[in-house]
Formats: sequence, C-alpha cells, structure tokens
Amino acid sequence: MLDVPTNRPDLPPEIARRRTFAIISHPDAGKTTLTEKFLLFGGAIQMAGQVRAKGEARRTRSDYMQMEKDRGISVSASAMSFDYHNFRYNLVDTPGHSDFSEDTYRTLTAVDAAIMVIDGAKGVESQTQKLFEVCRLRDLPILTFCNKMDRESRDTFEIIDEIQENLAIDVAPASWPIGMGRDFLGAYDMLNDRLELMDRADRNRVAESIELKGLNDPELENHIPPERLAQLREEIEMARELLPTLDAQAVAEGHLTPIWFGSAINSFGVKELMDGIGRLAPEPQPTSAEPRQIAPEEKKVTGFVFKVQANMDPKHRDRVAFVRLSSGHFERGMKLTHVRSKKPMTISAPVLFLASDRELAEEAWAGDIIGIPNHGQLRIGDTLTEGEALKVTGIPSFAPELLQSCRAGDPMKAKHLEKALMQFAEEGAAKVFKPNIGSGFIVGVVGQLQFEVLGSRIELEYGLPVRFEPSQFTSARWVHGDKQAVDKFVNANKQHIATDNDGDLVYLTRLQWDIDRIVRDYPDVTLSATKEMMV
Repeated sequence: MLDVPTNRPDLPPEIARRRTFAIISHPDAGKTTLTEKFLLFGGAIQMAGQVRAKGEARRTRSDYMQMEKDRGISVSASAMSFDYHNFRYNLVDTPGHSDFSEDTYRTLTAVDAAIMVIDGAKGVESQTQKLFEVCRLRDLPILTFCNKMDRESRDTFEIIDEIQENLAIDVAPASWPIGMGRDFLGAYDMLNDRLELMDRADRNRVAESIELKGLNDPELENHIPPERLAQLREEIEMARELLPTLDAQAVAEGHLTPIWFGSAINSFGVKELMDGIGRLAPEPQPTSAEPRQIAPEEKKVTGFVFKVQANMDPKHRDRVAFVRLSSGHFERGMKLTHVRSKKPMTISAPVLFLASDRELAEEAWAGDIIGIPNHGQLRIGDTLTEGEALKVTGIPSFAPELLQSCRAGDPMKAKHLEKALMQFAEEGAAKVFKPNIGSGFIVGVVGQLQFEVLGSRIELEYGLPVRFEPSQFTSARWVHGDKQAVDKFVNANKQHIATDNDGDLVYLTRLQWDIDRIVRDYPDVTLSATKEMMV
C-alpha cells in the first residue's frame, strides 16, 4: 500500500496483507468471468469456467445454484478467498441483476473496496450506476476494469468521458489499449512503462509482457505496426495531458478511479488489475458500530453477519452465515458472544469458501470472510464479539416494491410453507408478511425475478409446489412511534396491518394515497421504507 499519513497504529502484518473487495457491474459485463480468472491466477483453480459453457469447457465455480447454471446469471453473492503474491484476497462476487440489488447492497457493507466492471461497447449502464451510488454512500475506493476490448468497443476517450460524466468521479488510466475488436493487440501499462501483448490462442495463459524504456523505445516497432504505434503515442500523450495522474490518496478517498483495459475471457489485463488491487485497495478498515467504532487492530475478535445462505449443500438443511471479521485473530473453537441473544456460541466448524467448495478454517484475521454453519440462530445484521455489547450499524433492509400472496399447492402442507418462507426471510431473499386478518402469507421482493427464484427454490429444496397470486397491496412500510399512538393506529387500520418475520409491525399499502392519509391523520406515527437489520 502506498504511504498515506494516518495516526492509526500499524496493523499486524497478517491483517495488513488482507484485501477484501466486491466486484460490481451491470449484468453481462463479464463479472463472473473476471472472478474465474482471479481464481485461476490466484492458483485456486486449474482451468477457468465459462458462464455459458459448451462441450468440454467447464462451468463457472462461483455460480453454484441450479437456476444460475440454467440461466447464465449470478443470483446470489458468493465469497472466495485465495492468496496472490504476498496478499490474501477475499473476493465477494455479487449478483449483477437489478432484481437482487438488496443482496448486493448488503454485501457492499462487508468490503473495503469495489471493482467496477464495464463493457467496452456499452459503457456505463443503469445497474452499474445504481451500484456505484451505493459505493459512493459508503465512500468505497473503486477500481475500474473495462472488459471485452477484444470485441468491437467504443473509443477509449469516450469511455473515460462517460465514466467521469455519469458517475462524477475522476478517471486515471493505468493502462491504454492498443487497437480494439479484431485488431486488439494488447495494452500499454502506463504505471510501469511496459507493453502487454495478448495471446489469443490460449485463453488460460497470462499475457506476455515486454519491459520498455518509455514510449520511444525502438523495441516497440518490433511488436506494433507503424500506424498503430503512431496512434498509441499520440493517444497516450493526450491522456497524460488531459487526464489526472494516479494518486493513491484520491483513490482511497473515493474521488478517483484507476482504469485498466482488457479482456477477461482471454485472461488479458487481469494480472495488472490484481497487482493494482494489492497496491491501491485499502487494507481492512474500521467498522461503524454502536456505541463505538471497531478498529481492525484490536486484539479481541468481532465480526458481523452480512448474508445468510440456506441449503448451499442440497444434501443437508444447512444455513451458512457469512461473517465479515472486523477485528482480531479468530481461531477455530473460539467462544463468541451472540450480542442479540446475549448467549455464548462456540464456533466449532467455521468454513472458508471457494464458491460452493468449503474447507474448515483453522484461523482467520480481521478482513476475512468466514462461514458459520448454524440452525437459524444467526441472522443478517447480527454481531459476534468476545463479550462486549457492540452492534454493527448500517446494514439496511429495504421496503419491497412488489407484493404477492403465496399459497402451497397442497393445502395440507401450509405448515411446511411457513417454515420455508421464514427461512428465506431470514436469508434476506424476500420479506414475508403475515396479515393480522385472513390466512396465508404475503411475500415482498425488490424485483420480479425473485419470485421465480423463490418458487424454484421452495420446490427444489422443500419439495413444495407453490403459487404466487396478485395481492391487493403494492408496498409495505414499517411502523414506528409511541406505543399508545401505534395501538390507536393499529385498531383503526386492522385490514392493512401485518407483522414481518422478526415480529415487527408493518403497514401494507395499496396506493400512495394510503401513506399520505396516515401522515395526515396520525402525526405521531412514522412509516419508514427501510429498517436497520439489527435487533
């Protein structure tokens, strides 16, 4: 890491070498392919998979659900840890599809930096912009990778302009592409004055690099056709004049993003990006909590749950809580206090992930992400500590935008359905509301595709066919306020009242008019569209 003056003590070397980051992008920009190449270069796998594999080619490692394999999209965030040079990378792959933005949002609370993947032909797309806003809210440092340069793509300056305008962030090129599409030869590494050439024959091979002494080195002429070379020299000269130079401090503060150009499927540009993460991404940062902030160098172990995944192993009804360690040195078999229930938990079988493969974690340090198998004790937003009552803050839960009522195909299995729905609610995959009047459940999600995922998972994992039917309600708001005012409000609006899976009061609305009416008639009651995931 480049030296940034700070008054914090030095981190223990094991923690200082951790880099925890998420990859964000619009669907189809090549995020999962890039993840695979990271694992390949980190030595974690022998051959990178493809999202849509044919014949002998392997499928990807990070998409492990049946639906992800069928559709070629990532539905659920997965975590992977691997070593690269002297760094330990913890990579969290997030779903790109906008219907799963809540899962992604929560994942971003558990990382210290983000890698934004952009498609060279399409530039900044809507979902990229949304996710970028989330990073902006958390001041996350962002590194950008412009992918698919081996296909027809837009002019380099145009791509950079678009990022600067749409995302209001300065862009400093770390590499510069030579040609594009069929004529894409490779890139010029502007940080190290090196020429990187792409090998199209073997997709799993690291690009060849040629050491140079600047752009006027005669050696360049042996590798690049003359007209291309003249264009490259001119473009780089313009870039150095017009664009900001790379400044580690500005990257750390989130004002500037370095950009690398490459082609993930051809393994090109990935190595430079990985070196850049080690050099520019921050080491583990302090975590916001009540009543005080948690610093990574503290001796005592603390961690928080940012995701719960049920049935990762179809043979067992298991649940794995993904825990980001905020401080300390964790060892297997430790007793930690579960702050919400105030009960001690012995963590006897923590796991480290490589997508769906897992191995027992004998130890882990601040910055690492471990999985704790449990039977429903751990929920999103829970904090684990060595005794101190700390609560990690800032893990949001959003009001669903689509509501449908859910019934079991077989009425005798209503009890099983309740169990299945509660499990998915704890996982954060959906909101489940039990109306005070009438039977059945109302399921709320952020995007339509989530209903399909839920239906397919309930059928696969519980053997329960379900049907979703339109509901008269369109949205939900959590109810807060003084007990007396809330009771009066509940009695007057019984047909709209439900409870969520944590037992909190929810007001189900049909129209915006319902909300306006409550605001007017019950000034002591507040309706909120988000709720902090902590109890």
